[in-house]
Amino acid sequence: MCGIVGSAEVYSSEPQPWLKVASHALYHRGPDEFGEWWSSCGRVGLAHRRLSIIDLSELGKQPMHSQSRLSSIVFNGEIYNFMELRNELSDLGHRFYSRSDTEVLLAAYEQWGADCLSKLNGMFAFALFDSVRQRLFLARDRAGEKPLYYKKSSGSLRFASELKALLCDNSMPREIDWESL
Repeated sequence: MCGIVGSAEVYSSEPQPWLKVASHALYHRGPDEFGEWWSSCGRVGLAHRRLSIIDLSELGKQPMHSQSRLSSIVFNGEIYNFMELRNELSDLGHRFYSRSDTEVLLAAYEQWGADCLSKLNGMFAFALFDSVRQRLFLARDRAGEKPLYYKKSSGSLRFASELKALLCDNSMPREIDWESL
């Protein structure tokens, strides 16, 4: 279990202090490490609480960046078939430095784009920022075993592994949307 949290703004923005506060609200999901990253444009922020399981080394830290530095990711879960995907991607010319499924997921996205989801066998939720396309790609496993909550409002998107992390943003509404319920 890890915890992910992040935001994306349509317009340039300064790094938001609520992101670190929200990440600390997820401490119980990943007490081993904390990481935070902001895009160079300041519009996308990703934070991660890590529970080290597969790759215990520093190479498994998140947010993780692709070798090309064009994609950045926060990931919660496990890709069960990551070794098979790693072998397939190695045959296609990708090189790996860690033993983490996160690095394999980044390479799978760079190889197949959003179609990488059809190749994944596992339980997962992740947010990946593609700096070339200026796109934030959010995904979770088909069964929803790993949660991914989000709030979209005019010009911004907030997401997290738990609702209480989203509520660390004081601009988040606290009332029930009865129609949605």
